Amino acid sequence: MLPLADALQRTGGIQLLVKLLVSGLGHLGPHTMLASLFLLTAGLSMVMSNTATTVLIAPVAIATAQQLGVSPYPFAMTVAIAASAAFVTPVASPVNTLVLGPGQYRFIDFVRVGLPLLLLVMVVAVFIIPLLYPW
Repeated sequence: MLPLADALQRTGGIQLLVKLLVSGLGHLGPHTMLASLFLLTAGLSMVMSNTATTVLIAPVAIATAQQLGVSPYPFAMTVAIAASAAFVTPVASPVNTLVLGPGQYRFIDFVRVGLPLLLLVMVVAVFIIPLLYPW
């Protein structure tokens, strides 16, 4: 994923994504942008590793913060937390996949428990992170 992230940086793909995010949601404020980056990161982290997701989305988050004229620290920390909050699918992490069979869980079991937990983590992160890492 590092070469892909580097390629996105060099070709302007990251700037394109930042432009789309800021033009679409920038006027709603930094909390809304944090929430959208959280959902984007968590969504990607549900189908690929959290490390790869962080490598791809962290430059987007930092550039978004710079575009909005705020500190990049809350944005980077939100990406880090969101990448680790992939509770909704059993394919999100090897541990989830390992317990799927022996625990006789179904995919929907992860959704039922994971989605409310993901939303709770998002709300807490979006409001607590800016207090710990001010704009």
